[in-house]
Amino acid sequence: MSGIAKVSFIARRAAQKERVRILYRRALRDTLNWAVHRHLFYPDADALRERFEANRNVEDVETIDRLIADGEASYNKWRHPDPYIVPWAPGGSKFNRNPVPPEGIEIVYDYGKEEAELV
Repeated sequence: MSGIAKVSFIARRAAQKERVRILYRRALRDTLNWAVHRHLFYPDADALRERFEANRNVEDVETIDRLIADGEASYNKWRHPDPYIVPWAPGGSKFNRNPVPPEGIEIVYDYGKEEAELV
């Protein structure tokens, strides 16, 4: 292998490893959306890890690219339609529930005390 081809090969393998890592983390996170309770999640997570480990020793770059494409297609097909979002995160049910009032508006928290001051 010449110097340029070797560098190209190493860069391609590094990119593939990153894509596999990202795919595995996304799939693992999505598995938690399907099985909310941990006792249901762990067997599914183990099965997912076994699917990734089965192809760990593949060396051919074209085969690896095909496996990654198949894995991404499978992930997109089985992705949860309504993923769990932590309530206080963007998109959650509590996010920006009490936004800052616009400028010029003053909120008074007297809770009825202003009537007592008039007397």
